[in-house]
Amino acid sequence: MIPVRLLVLLAFNIHLVGSQASQSSQQVASPPSPTAEPSPLGDGNLSFPWSRLRLPRYIVPLHYHLLLHPNLTTLSFTGTVQIQIDVQNNTNWVVLHSKGLQISKATILDQNLNHLSDQDLPVLHNPSHEQIGIFSPRVLSSGQKYFLYIEFEAELAEGFYGFYKSTYRTSKGETRYLASTHFEPTSARMAFPCFDEPSFKANFSVRIIRSPEYISLSNMPVIKTVQLNGDLLEDQFAPSVTMSTYLVAFIVCDFKSVSATTSSGVKVSIYAAPEKWMQTHYALEVAVKMLDFYEEYFNIRYPLPKQDLIAIPDFQVGAMENWGLTTYRETSLLYDPLTSSISDKLWVTMVIGHELAHQWFGNLVTMDWWNDLWLNEGFARYMEYISVEATYPILKVDEYLLHTCFVAIGLDSLNSSRPISSPAESPTQIEEMFDTVSYDKGACVLHMLRHFLTEEVFQSGIVRYLRKFSYGNAQNQDLWDSLSNTCSEDDFTSSKHCYSSDQASKNAYLFAGEHLNLTAMMNTWTLQKGIPLVTVTRKGPRLLLRQDRFLRTVLPSDPQWQAVQQGFLWHIPLTYKTDISSTIHRHMMTSPTDSVHIGEEASWVKINSDMTGYYVVHYADDGWDVMAKLLRENHTALSYKDRTHLIHNAFQLVTAGHLPLNKALDLIGYLQVEKHTVPLLEGLAYLEVFYHIIEKRDELTLTKNLEKYILQFFRAVIDQQTWSDSGTVSERRLRSEVLSLACHLEYPPCLERANQHFKDWLRSNGTLNLPTDVAETVFSVGAQDDHGWTSLLNTYKISLSEAQKNMILFALATTKDTDKLQRLLAMGLEGEVIRSQDLSRVVWMVARNPKGHYLAWNFVKQNWDTLVEKFQLGSTCIRTMIVGTTGQFSSPEELTQVQLFFESIKEQASQLRATQLALENVQKNIRWVQRNLETLRNWLNEQMK
Repeated sequence: MIPVRLLVLLAFNIHLVGSQASQSSQQVASPPSPTAEPSPLGDGNLSFPWSRLRLPRYIVPLHYHLLLHPNLTTLSFTGTVQIQIDVQNNTNWVVLHSKGLQISKATILDQNLNHLSDQDLPVLHNPSHEQIGIFSPRVLSSGQKYFLYIEFEAELAEGFYGFYKSTYRTSKGETRYLASTHFEPTSARMAFPCFDEPSFKANFSVRIIRSPEYISLSNMPVIKTVQLNGDLLEDQFAPSVTMSTYLVAFIVCDFKSVSATTSSGVKVSIYAAPEKWMQTHYALEVAVKMLDFYEEYFNIRYPLPKQDLIAIPDFQVGAMENWGLTTYRETSLLYDPLTSSISDKLWVTMVIGHELAHQWFGNLVTMDWWNDLWLNEGFARYMEYISVEATYPILKVDEYLLHTCFVAIGLDSLNSSRPISSPAESPTQIEEMFDTVSYDKGACVLHMLRHFLTEEVFQSGIVRYLRKFSYGNAQNQDLWDSLSNTCSEDDFTSSKHCYSSDQASKNAYLFAGEHLNLTAMMNTWTLQKGIPLVTVTRKGPRLLLRQDRFLRTVLPSDPQWQAVQQGFLWHIPLTYKTDISSTIHRHMMTSPTDSVHIGEEASWVKINSDMTGYYVVHYADDGWDVMAKLLRENHTALSYKDRTHLIHNAFQLVTAGHLPLNKALDLIGYLQVEKHTVPLLEGLAYLEVFYHIIEKRDELTLTKNLEKYILQFFRAVIDQQTWSDSGTVSERRLRSEVLSLACHLEYPPCLERANQHFKDWLRSNGTLNLPTDVAETVFSVGAQDDHGWTSLLNTYKISLSEAQKNMILFALATTKDTDKLQRLLAMGLEGEVIRSQDLSRVVWMVARNPKGHYLAWNFVKQNWDTLVEKFQLGSTCIRTMIVGTTGQFSSPEELTQVQLFFESIKEQASQLRATQLALENVQKNIRWVQRNLETLRNWLNEQMK
């Protein structure tokens, strides 16, 4: 699964994330004592036999036979499921998951399909654990297999989980319905009773009854369609491979598709609403290329005969990796060359790369439990970069990896972060695992590991991991063993890196001349939270090194500093480069302090070459002055990644209190001669963040001075931009970002060009195709008057391009008219004009607007219960709204407001790490303002002289 696209730069690179409170890990449990004789007990004399959130292990599902009949007129469904189960301890009870289903019948049959009872069996419910218990009066014997048969019905769900309804509107204004599924992490139980945990893998044989005007899709291809009475059809799908319940999918819709075949014969199809069929062709090209790439990279054939990708109109997250039937937001799959920007194209490419990587990482090999979700999501996020770089090098995806790691650092440098591998038991806790730590930090740690091991060793190790655990489940240690090339006694083969299991702990890699234990190293990155700060001090020919935990909310001078540092130590694969050699030197730092020899003649040293390591670097004494001088005099001596890394680390250190703000501002003074997009945008982003913080405060003079400085400093870059879609991907990205900021800062030439483009667009009645790189900026300028805003809203209502609608929605939220902002929020909540899936984005965009700052916050407070009911407590949408509305609060009064609200929803807030993150973020902003506002004011006054 991939979270919804929300390119958010909150204060100081805070990403919209959350995580979960701890509970006990998986327990081994024995079944309730069996009853030897048949019992006449009715439901009233039975009590629920199981008290834990995780299901008992003594009954294992083998094969589900599932029949579903969704009715798109009544918006309900009926179903039956027959589950073949393997009983591993004598018991009278079968405990499994069910949520919101009306169960009308339950019975158990033996292997010969004989009923164990001549009556329907009692079904007990435990709604708080989303479990049912089915009582068999005859003992289910250990070592035997049985069939559990259940009949059930339910309404198609509101919202975005389980088996839910979705709609789309045709160009003629007709509303059409479809039924779709989204099960990850714990919602298969909303569609059919099941053992809804990732380690309970089974086969699934699905049948779907439908009307002839619809089609049905599932994980496997249809093998037979049967005519039923009453003009109904029954599609029978081929049995699935062994897989987890969260990967099951089925859809009934009237969509159209395009298809092609991979080089190994896999049929790939892209499905979309009929009038959006023409926007599917790019996705088809990408999916075919990606499947071919992954089959070669993993050296494992894709195991299904087909791969469908479908754009669902109502979809909360970005996409979902259901095996053989991946589901997407329309913005994540559809590409319209006339209205989609280059960033839209990159997004579609990366999301497809992510979901298809999951067909191996996650589907073929699945994490044993949600505590190790990163084994799915961290890998899929990292494989986005590897796959897109290989298949679409023109997109320069490597330029975006640094930002992914910066986003991870933004969260990981707060005390409210969590370890990559964290306990998660309840559905809310599990939902919160889908966060920046699992995705972005997971990817960055893998990036570090790949460079540490070398590409060849990394690739062969993950292939070994995938082969060994195919159709099974894995934990952290399984990955480290596979990457260390350790072998069990059973599969021992002779090679220089392969040892028998009794020597596995001794297996280590040679790094910088030292033998290293991979498990010991990687446990420091996955089992403890946070990110290390490496402080570098030059002493003649030596570099003195010290590692601490990097925190932006606690200063070394604070009383709690020692407590928050206690017990943290990383095994850091350091890399560094000096001016006297092009060699990248390596050193493994495993102790709190260390040193390396670099020689007297080196005039500078850059630590963490190309930021392949996941750590922040502080150059003590005059170290930052040396770096600033190097950038001023010879910035190309460092790679663009190193230059970007220096800028990022400097401003992060300012927030953490290790570096004065003026030093960081002086460091980016060289940007007037910078030609590369990535460092340019990194420096500009920090100035923009400061601007957004200050413009929401009563600091008119300071705001104006910063505005003048940005426009003056970057004027040459702004003025050289063309209002077109020409140039490389990097040049187009720069154009989009720079012109957007210039118009936001009301730079007259920018406003003039944007207004002219908008007038031309209005005159064409919306038929003129604006250059996609600047369309959002043009719309934002045009939205500032009543006529422009209303015209954009009308276009939004009828547009068939989700990319264009996203741009228009952004523009509508930039208005200074608070009544219009209130209207946007109301439309998002109501869900007709603006879909509910986009509400969290609307809230974030209104909160970003100085005129809508408090509107958005008050909206979340006033509608809290409705929002939680609509999106689920632990969801990305709820986290986006919590962190998005509070992200730029920077006063003690605002902090008090946030604390009071969280206190008023204490029971829910206590379950969310996002509330801790929000509070810590506001505290950080308050301290930043207190420490840096005067410095910024004085520095700007100096620049303006």
